[in-house]
Amino acid sequence: MLKLIYYVPESHLESTKAAIFAAGAGGIGDYEHCAWQVLGLGQFKPVKAAQPFIGELNQLEQLPEWRVETIVPEAKASLVAQALKASHPYEEPAFEFIQMVNID
Repeated sequence: MLKLIYYVPESHLESTKAAIFAAGAGGIGDYEHCAWQVLGLGQFKPVKAAQPFIGELNQLEQLPEWRVETIVPEAKASLVAQALKASHPYEEPAFEFIQMVNID
């Protein structure tokens, strides 16, 4: 099992969650669409040939972003990553998968 963590502006919070859930993320036992999310402050500076969704080239941008965490079966990781990238407004969405270990 993997944990997916990604960051997204409010405008695309629900649509990215819907996309990753449809691709197989968010299932824990008899529950679906499971996620944890918290609002924080993200920052980035688009440079070179970037085409930012928010902000302007060579300008530091700070904006509220949601950090979303959910569970993903390893077999679904590639599909979930593709769904996230396709539904996310950023050219380079920040996300990571972390290996989970269950100890019973």
